[in-house]
This record gives sequence, C-alpha cells and structure tokens, in this order.
Amino acid sequence: MEKILVLDFGGQYNQLIARRVREQHVYAEIRPYHKITTADILKEGYKGVIFPGGPNSVYDETSPRFDPEILQAGIPILGICYGCQLMAWMAGGEICEANEISEYGKTEFTHTQSVLFRGVPEKSVCWMSHTDYVKRVPEGFNVTAVTGHCPAAAMENAARKLYAVQFHPEVTHTRFGREILRNFIFDICGCTGDWRMDDFAASTIAFYKEKIGDKKVVCALSGGVDSSVAAVLLHMAVGKNLTCIFVDHGLLRKDEGDFVEETFTKTFNMNLIRVNAQKRFLDKLRGVTEPEEKRRIIGEEFIRVFEEEGKKLGKVPYLAQGTIYPDIIESGSDKAATIKSHHNVGGLPDAIDFDEIIEPLRNLFKDEVRAVGEALGIPHALVWRQPFPGPGLAVRLIGEITEERVHTLQNADAIFREELEKAGCSKNASQYFAVLTDTKSVGVIGDARTYGHTVALRCVTTDDFMTAEWTRLPYDVLEKASSRITNEVHGVNRVVYDITSKPPATVEWE
Repeated sequence: MEKILVLDFGGQYNQLIARRVREQHVYAEIRPYHKITTADILKEGYKGVIFPGGPNSVYDETSPRFDPEILQAGIPILGICYGCQLMAWMAGGEICEANEISEYGKTEFTHTQSVLFRGVPEKSVCWMSHTDYVKRVPEGFNVTAVTGHCPAAAMENAARKLYAVQFHPEVTHTRFGREILRNFIFDICGCTGDWRMDDFAASTIAFYKEKIGDKKVVCALSGGVDSSVAAVLLHMAVGKNLTCIFVDHGLLRKDEGDFVEETFTKTFNMNLIRVNAQKRFLDKLRGVTEPEEKRRIIGEEFIRVFEEEGKKLGKVPYLAQGTIYPDIIESGSDKAATIKSHHNVGGLPDAIDFDEIIEPLRNLFKDEVRAVGEALGIPHALVWRQPFPGPGLAVRLIGEITEERVHTLQNADAIFREELEKAGCSKNASQYFAVLTDTKSVGVIGDARTYGHTVALRCVTTDDFMTAEWTRLPYDVLEKASSRITNEVHGVNRVVYDITSKPPATVEWE
C-alpha cells in the first residue's frame, strides 16, 4: 500500500495534513519525529515525507530536530512552515526572526515555474503563520515563491526531490493548497491514489481482531456518530466479546435514549447494557456552573459507571471510545494549548480500572468517520446523525444544570432541529442545535409581563470541524423556529441566532 509519512513536530495541523493526503486516496501515517529513523523510513517504503509546522524555532536547542541524513536518502520531502525552516537549517541555510514584520493570515504570493505549483496561478493567496523565515536558502536550492515580506516563501532542490513552503497549503484559506499537495503526492512522490476508506475499515478490523483476540471489550456508547462507528468496527472484529455500555445521564436529546437502545439491539444485535443514571449525574452536577468542571465531573462519572458495569462482566481489559481528532486537538497536549476538555480525552480521571483504552478513530475527522460508517454498512440515517458531544446537553446549558432546565433545552432543541429538517436546511448544515443561556429577559405574553429564559440557536457549516462558518439560514425558517419555541416551550420568551464562526468561537458554547 502506498503511504506518505507526516512527521509530528508538535504542531496542531499534523492530522489536517494527513487528512488532505487521504483525500487524494493515498494513505498517510503520522509518526513522532523522535521515534523513527531515516533507516526506518526507507525500510517501511514511504513514498514521501512531510515535515509539518510546529510552534518552535530551529535555533531553540529543545526544538524538534531530525537526522539530516534523510535529505540525502533520495526520498521526496515537503517542508511546511516550521518544516520549511527545519529543512533549510538542516541543509545549511540561514533562518532569521522577523523582528519587525511577521506574517499571519491571508497573504499574496508569487511563484516561478515549479512542478510543485503546476496548475497554480502565478499570483495566488496563501495562509501564513510565522515569526521566523528563511533568509538564505541552502546551496543547491532555488527560491520558487516570494511574498511582500518573505524572501523565500517556497524553495526547492528538484534534483534531490526536496521541496518546502513557508505557508500552510493544508488549510482552506490557501486557495490552491490542495493542488500544491496533489502535485507533491502524485507528480513528485509518484503515487497512484488507490487507497480508499474501506481499506481503513478492513485493516482496522483485522488489527483489533488480532490485538484483542478472545479478550473482552467494553465500549462507551453514546449513540452519536463517533461512538457508533467505533462500536460497529469493534463488533465486526470481536463479535460477542464486545459489550456496549450506554449511559443515559439525563443529558441526551429528546427521546434519544430509547432510539439508541432500539438501534443497537435490533439493527446490530449487539450486547448492550443501558444504565439509567440520570439522578446520579444531576446530583453530581448540582450547583456546578464552570464548563471545565462540568466536563471533568461527567468524564469521571462515565468511567466510574463503566467500571461498575464492567466488573459485573468479569475482567475486562479494554475500554473503547469514539474519540476523533478534533477532540484530541481541543483537549490539548504537551505542545498544543487546551481549548476545552473532552470527557473521552482530557476529562479522564487519573485512575481507571481498565488495562488499556482503545480509540480506533482518533486519527480521523468527522467526515472521514462518516465515510467509515458508510463502508461498514451502517444505516445512512445513523451515519449522518447530528454530532453530539459526550457531555451532552451539559455543554449546551449555560449555568447550573437542573432537571427542569434540561427539559426546557430538550424541547427547544427538538423544535429547532425539526424545523431545519422540514425546510431542507439540514442538507447543507454540518451541525445545528439550541443552547439554553443563563440570561433572562423581560417579555410580554398574553398582555402580561414575563421574565423568561433566552434560547440561542446555533448552526454551522464545516468540512473538518477545525474551522466552521455560521450558516446563513433563511429568515422564515428562523422565524418559524423562534415562534414555536416561545409558544411551546414553557418559560422561554426570547430566541437569538449565533452568527459567530470558528474561530474565534468554538462550535459548542462550552
């Protein structure tokens, strides 16, 4: 199988780069830079290597480095951002700090003839994010692109198959970024593009069939897309050795608990344990308003429930979760800042009663997870369900969580989703839901003064959930949803629409 290696230098876009490669039907792997050698790379037959971005400076002694021998190995390499600077430094070029003018955001660049820029207009827009830059390219390299402030926005040594760009071709803001990556993958690395997502499904099933064998696995099933796909993958790998534990924490969408139970027991004939723990979770969350504390409490209670149920099954060494890559990024790491903890990543307690956590989807984005689901034959209606966070409505309910407030939000959310789906707006929207804010305002209902809750409606469009645009919904759809919510949901007298993109906001409010 053809594959491209993405070295992990601690940047947040490693997986996005890998995803762009996989979109071209070429398999991409990510390996920590300090856990693989040039000899390993050659032995494993990678068609090419990508040096991605990272937050460091090449002159910092603690920054990620790699064996310069790889530049002599004859394998195609593409350096991106920090990877561009690292390539230049390793080959004897000069890197400088942009003391006066740094480039961030959309920037126009001009390129010369290069196979890397085949099909790209001479002048185009890229996405820059750097403080250091290549002041002098190494001997044998040519500058192939410049900007107004960057003298080497791209460089290459075509004879040695070494190419580098200072900007980020993997992000959508770089107008012809996919073409640039495609040129590297096919014209420089010589790939043919014969890998498909069903290959991922088949290889993952085979891997876990061998890894788990006849041991038992408990899967944390929320009924959302991610945990559902993870559950079916493992069900196909180990069959009845998999037990799905579905915890109804009282923070699900309206009527969702019954839907999840019916789907997995009747459609997939899985071992399913439903735990009705509404009171347990609400008691733990009483009086808590801080978002990270909510996530921590819910994450810990999830694990405790799994442990308790798992003990009833005997020794269960494995806990499976539907973690996907945006969860990993937002929960942070030693290099990446924490945006918010996810109960299946950053919210795990220090001690859990399982030998190992299995996360078969942790390297995939949401649309890739859906593609795996389709490849597995999961019903379309389930694969394309609305994304739902592990902490459930707790992160869509601002302030204190009470049973009454949960019911208010469930009803408002159900109306909003129903109106979007009836109007056909859901086809072009990636995620949509209601938020119950902690704001109350004066209103008038039936000629009487009210002091009621404010519900915010959120709808976004995205292809990777790393960035997202707020969706321009038709006014009549918003009007209908607002009218129904204020008339049918007790205690709500105001509805607002969130028109903030990601960034600066996140998709969820908490």
